[in-house]
Amino acid sequence: MFDVVGKRYRQCDGVTRRSMLKVGALAAGSLTLADALRAQARGREGLTRPADTAVIQIFLGGGPSHLDTFDLKPAAPREIRGAFREIATCVPGFRVSEHLPRLAAVMDKFTVVRSVTHTNTSHLPSSHFLQTGYNVRNAALHQNQFPSMGSIVARLRGANTPGLPAYTAVPRVIAFPYASHLGAAYNPFTTEVGPDEDDFHVKNLRLVGGISRGRLQDRDHLRQTLDTMRRDVDLHGASLGMDAFDRAAVEMITSDAAAEAFNIEAEDPRLRDRYGRTSIGQNCLLARRLVEAGVTYVTCLSGGEWDTHTDNFKTMREFSSPRIDQSISALITDLYDRGLERRVLVNVMGEFGRSPRINADAGRDHWPGAMSVLFAGGDLVMGGMIGTTDRQGAYPTSTPYSPGDVLATMYRVLGIDTSHVFYDRQNRPIPVLPEGEPIAELFG
Repeated sequence: MFDVVGKRYRQCDGVTRRSMLKVGALAAGSLTLADALRAQARGREGLTRPADTAVIQIFLGGGPSHLDTFDLKPAAPREIRGAFREIATCVPGFRVSEHLPRLAAVMDKFTVVRSVTHTNTSHLPSSHFLQTGYNVRNAALHQNQFPSMGSIVARLRGANTPGLPAYTAVPRVIAFPYASHLGAAYNPFTTEVGPDEDDFHVKNLRLVGGISRGRLQDRDHLRQTLDTMRRDVDLHGASLGMDAFDRAAVEMITSDAAAEAFNIEAEDPRLRDRYGRTSIGQNCLLARRLVEAGVTYVTCLSGGEWDTHTDNFKTMREFSSPRIDQSISALITDLYDRGLERRVLVNVMGEFGRSPRINADAGRDHWPGAMSVLFAGGDLVMGGMIGTTDRQGAYPTSTPYSPGDVLATMYRVLGIDTSHVFYDRQNRPIPVLPEGEPIAELFG
């Protein structure tokens, strides 16, 4: 079994989040990877599979300040406009923070929607809303009440390439990543160890389906681990007598496709440097490897430091902005260089924006009234900004968009019908999304 307890981290509301991955037994009881693949196949029945599109979502958990990234207000009073200046981008008429110069240089390859809005001010229910499309107003929410987008993608689309997971979280899960009533078979596969770490590997992996050697020990990196498992399978003849799904389960763990997809050491060191030798930089690079190989949906942790109630400007200037500026600009450029911009969509967002008025601790507080969401690729319209906010950056002054609209946009790229209905454990009909339409301006 593959059972790893992730790191804990806190935000301003004091909530502790804990990630747990189970691949050999994917969530509870005796559910195996083969069970997951059987369920995945049942989910595909009757689905007309679209082109091999994929999504990389970079979640800026904690809530990034839209006013200090993509929606600056230089004419506002100082207590609102803050300490940062605007700079021009490569697209005339559009400007961003001075601390995002690399993104400014590739503005023609992405679009920012500045008029996303909702009304939930707490981290957990807001995160649940942005990950599921369902607005559950419970500040103490800890578990998915509805399936995450990644889980729905795993259920309806599956992986683009056999032998790879459909839904992967790098290196650990973001908030509310799980499948809820769809079942644990559609929870994310995680690496758990960060690809920026020297000993990057998948931890504590054990083959299932009758293999007798038990759990394999950690190896220097994922490829060496998988090579060892391939030898074990051949030695013990474990694949004999397995049905097609048991074989597929072993294939996912031991195939060349999986080993190569996770082998970030195969990348040119100069490219790794371009992404940045930070957690978010290497997470983005591994995500690119995974979608290029055939994973359909990948989430990346951004490294935190977005919940800036204190020292907003120092934190963003010295830590948060430079890291996303380097990593996301490198990811976008890399996708275009590889000709992946039509089939891979990048989505960057947090759970809300930050307050227009700067507080007494030089910080900005939670603000769902306006937030900025970045899209790149996906064969969408790139090179500008959609939507406007008022003089203080508090609320949209043009067409407001909801979290449901953001998710509907990504579902459209993936070819998933958001009116599709699932049934929960009480046999109640639950649509993919309760509301939301794709953002029309992104589709030309």
